[in-house]
Amino acid sequence: MKATLSKPDLLKDAFSTIGELIDEGILKADKNGLSLTAADRAMVAVVLFRMPPNVFEEFNADGVSMPINITNFVSIIKRAKGDDKITLELKEGKLEIIMKGDSTRKFTLPLLDIQEEELPSIEKLEFKTKAKVKSDVLKSGIDDAEVVSDSVIFEAKKDSFIMKAVGDMSSAELVLSKDDPALIELQGSESRARYPLDYLKKMIKAAKLSDEVTIMWSKDYPMKLTFKDPDKVEISFVLAPRVQEEE
Repeated sequence: MKATLSKPDLLKDAFSTIGELIDEGILKADKNGLSLTAADRAMVAVVLFRMPPNVFEEFNADGVSMPINITNFVSIIKRAKGDDKITLELKEGKLEIIMKGDSTRKFTLPLLDIQEEELPSIEKLEFKTKAKVKSDVLKSGIDDAEVVSDSVIFEAKKDSFIMKAVGDMSSAELVLSKDDPALIELQGSESRARYPLDYLKKMIKAAKLSDEVTIMWSKDYPMKLTFKDPDKVEISFVLAPRVQEEE
């Protein structure tokens, strides 16, 4: 396996976000590109990462699995400069990471001895509601909610998307109507579900990759957040709901 990327920031931004949730995982390289699917240790969230082969300057892979320490991988790729070319190459059971710019630097990352996780079948999830909003507006809603609570309610009504957090003494609410430029799309049935803010705070860091985020959820059901930079990279997160009494 050998893959050369002339835009290292794509890899850095993607895995910096993944590393907030996942400390180890199995990086796969095949005809569809580079991918990773992994759950956090608490099994509250699942990360799905995809980078198609056309993003790379050179991409040769015939289906390999590389179990790696994500934290160490992030520390290494953060050393790449913006104009470096970064090459990932599997050699003798180790992942070589070569950065070439004004100089050539090489790092070696050993592969781990871990087994592929049994994960819930993400493809089988059926969401009743879908909203596409501006990433910075979702981030603002998450930041507002964190001021008053440790969880936030996502709600869809006929013509509006709502984020609401309620604390002991105060509350915060974000309302986007179909007339608001920040609400790009809203479809499906009315639904309401609560999610933990500590996870959402980490996931929203993927906003660096895309100005828009697609949110899919149902009543008291997992949520799926998808950040997609067209033809370049896609990160999705599936987050378990926090089911408790409604306000």
